Amino acid sequence: MIEVIAKGFFESLYMTLVSTFIAYALGLPLGTVLVVTDKDGIFPIPWLNSVLGVIINLLRSVPFLILLIVLLPFTRWIVGTTIGSTATIVPLVVASAPFIARLVESSLKEVDKGVIEAAQSMGASPMEIIYKVMLPEARPSLILGCAIAITTILSYSAMAGIVAGGGLGDIAIKYGYYRYQNDIMLITVAILVLIVQLFQEIGMKIAKISDKRI
Repeated sequence: MIEVIAKGFFESLYMTLVSTFIAYALGLPLGTVLVVTDKDGIFPIPWLNSVLGVIINLLRSVPFLILLIVLLPFTRWIVGTTIGSTATIVPLVVASAPFIARLVESSLKEVDKGVIEAAQSMGASPMEIIYKVMLPEARPSLILGCAIAITTILSYSAMAGIVAGGGLGDIAIKYGYYRYQNDIMLITVAILVLIVQLFQEIGMKIAKISDKRI
């Protein structure tokens, strides 16, 4: 049983970290585009902002379990199977990328507009403002958002156990729910809570270190 739980632990970490990385590769540019193309942004494109906003809101409004089931054919087409930790990464990315885009959007909108205006007055291009002003200024908030995203994706990965998605959630359902082994259920829940606390603490410390205002 220890080996099973250890395997589930590493599968959960694998799903969470890989999904977070891919989701940020999609969500970070999306969130940046949402801010830049806003009517008050540095490069306003109202129609693009509206289209992206609608798509992101639609994906965010679908509960993860339903999205997980709906995406089964797509998951099979991408990775060749619908079970296991690798297969779970596909719906995790689809579900979390829009969430991350909104987190990034919120973080970037916290940047002082005076700093952006100063960069514009010095002739900085939109790309220079994004990479040299907005993202560096929003770094602490982005790191905190990343910690929130990781814990959210971890909770999603636990839900994937309902379709044999692997990880601690799969163990909790197989042994704790179907076989009524409450001790296994409690152990998996305790491990998940510890992982969440660990990521939150790491995220807060890194954000504090990177905050130049402190």
